[in-house]
Amino acid sequence: MIFGADPSQPRPDAPERIVVVGFGPVGARFVDELRPATLAGLAEVTVVGEEEQAAYNRVLVADLGVGRTTLTAMQLADRDELEVDGVRVLLGTRAARIDRSRRRLHLSDGTTVAYDRLVLATGARAAVPNLTGLNPDPLHPVLPPGVTTLRDLADAERLGEAVRGGRHIVVLGGGVLGLEAALAASEEGATVTVVHHGEKPLGQQIDRAGGGTLSAALRRQGLRLAPNARARGIETGDDGAFRALLLDDGSAIDGDLLVIACGARPRRELAEGAGLAVDRGILVDHRLAAVHTEHVFAIGDCAEIRCPDPSCAACAHQPGPSGLIAPGWRQADWLAASIRARLLGDSAPAPLPEERPGVILLKARGVNLAVAGDAQTDPWDTVAWDADQAAGRGPLEVSLWADPAHGRYVKMCTRDGVLEGFIALGMPRAAAELTLLFGSGSELPADRSVILRLDGPESSLGAPGSAAGPESTLCRCAGVSRGTVQEAIVGGCSTVESVSKETRAGTGCGGCKDGVRELIEQHFAAVGA
Repeated sequence: MIFGADPSQPRPDAPERIVVVGFGPVGARFVDELRPATLAGLAEVTVVGEEEQAAYNRVLVADLGVGRTTLTAMQLADRDELEVDGVRVLLGTRAARIDRSRRRLHLSDGTTVAYDRLVLATGARAAVPNLTGLNPDPLHPVLPPGVTTLRDLADAERLGEAVRGGRHIVVLGGGVLGLEAALAASEEGATVTVVHHGEKPLGQQIDRAGGGTLSAALRRQGLRLAPNARARGIETGDDGAFRALLLDDGSAIDGDLLVIACGARPRRELAEGAGLAVDRGILVDHRLAAVHTEHVFAIGDCAEIRCPDPSCAACAHQPGPSGLIAPGWRQADWLAASIRARLLGDSAPAPLPEERPGVILLKARGVNLAVAGDAQTDPWDTVAWDADQAAGRGPLEVSLWADPAHGRYVKMCTRDGVLEGFIALGMPRAAAELTLLFGSGSELPADRSVILRLDGPESSLGAPGSAAGPESTLCRCAGVSRGTVQEAIVGGCSTVESVSKETRAGTGCGGCKDGVRELIEQHFAAVGA
């Protein structure tokens, strides 16, 4: 069966056929932003998803596993609503091959879909290390019983079974994903050991002193930590299920469930099979078009912006796909806006801005951490000072405050008063303010202690000098301002869920939900008064 006419034949006045491969958060955002063109009959959109479930927020898979959220609250798209609007939704279907010459996408069920524009939003898959006893096919991994990643609903169910059974969970990986899952599982009663390289978790993002403070805070929350550990294999029982993680030093960590949280790898195999240029991800230019080809685009975790121009300064030091949801959503918005401009006559969007380093957020009941930029420099680092002088730039100034006994640590690295990196642990209001200042590129107060006093008993987020005005960004993932959230609350939204549905705030990492909840409480307290 073939969907769509032969692309080689003229199609006067026919709607543009747009096919989207991947129905995760980024693909769903792109399809949603194209609805005006679909409703106008100018676009014929087909979205292909491997899972039987419509798009949901993968960031919250661990929360789903431990029972802190529901699938309904995680959903980002409604299949029935999309189909009413004219979007063809193919679930449980894998894209098998791209025929670029005929502009057809071949599907796993033997059908094909013709396209005028093909948008790849294939995302990323969990990186599974090559360990003795664990060597699955990297493209279609099948893990042994008792071993899971944290990418889909089946993974959430495996984690949930272990938590409900009070079993021992071993988490391999000291990044944000692994730590959040470990904390959530521990808080719900499971015994959890986190195994990671290096002396501290988040080793590439946090400095030594901050890492030591974080490790102590994690232990106070009940986690067992195994630092400076390198896994070499797994041990299984007679039933083939996981029993222990084997380390290079000959020791073993027993457990009932191994959660692999070793990062993710862009899913580029479909593009690679079609002869598209790839590196870490699918190479695209600043219009998100696949380089050296036509009619094909890529967005989200699978896309790597690196244009063919060797003199392009923006592409000279591109780190590759970020793995964060916010940049993918911004790309989806921009590409959809550019298509709407051509089809509907909307204003063309400004050029896609260069992504700034993202803010890494770790939020748990007993741990609140925000890290961004380069915060590795020490206050008395004369080598860094000399390097700045040699480069003809102002020195990097470091302000640091530590209270390790209470799990608090703040570090601000500024140049000419503007943040280049920061760490805020155990100081949620300082973290929120620094996140705003970092995102806007605004100068810090000359008296840095103002930031620290935000978490004092006399502080208020609306204090003079605070960056948290109505125009400031509350939800970094979805790009929603505080003012937009406040308008939704005034308009009748009285729960975090209703605000999220109205504004999209809180539909990403969930780190802004406390801020949304605080605005709701402030509004209704004032109304009640």
